[in-house]
Amino acid sequence: MRHNKKFNHLGRKTAHRKAMLANMANSLIEHKRISTTVAKAKALRMYVEPLITKAKKDTTHSRRVVFSYLQNKEAVTELFRGVAEKIADRPGGYTRILKTGNRLGDNADMCIIELVDFNEAMLAAKEEAAAPKKRRSRRGGAKKVEDTAPVAEVTTDVEVIEDVKPIEEEADDSKADDKKEE
Repeated sequence: MRHNKKFNHLGRKTAHRKAMLANMANSLIEHKRISTTVAKAKALRMYVEPLITKAKKDTTHSRRVVFSYLQNKEAVTELFRGVAEKIADRPGGYTRILKTGNRLGDNADMCIIELVDFNEAMLAAKEEAAAPKKRRSRRGGAKKVEDTAPVAEVTTDVEVIEDVKPIEEEADDSKADDKKEE
């Protein structure tokens, strides 16, 4: 009986599928992020996460088991040295799948699969969110402008002219002059 034997064969025979997943796992470990289809990324996640868990325990046996899957000395070395140190305290979930849209040629669902602790952009955003935010109070807790920077004195020279008559008076005088001329 074939109970609980369901997984994605990815349209390939066993040997082809194992070779493809080993190559993708090598690329993921080396580059920390690869672009592929969603179906392949989900299959790769099931393939590589147990290997990363084995890499936490650095023994000769675990190295040999991982090498039997990856068949690449450089990838095994990187996995046990670089990757295992960063994920030592993480209980699982070492990869992240970010969907990027559809491929132009065949409209396949594309994604980026990456190792979680190696995305510097997300780590930086996480640190900014964790940093304490500065609060501003309306009750005068902020520094005054005079205390922080010297303020230049502004001087304006204004001449006051006192001999100016209001406009109405000038208009009345002009009417009076008109009457005198008649």
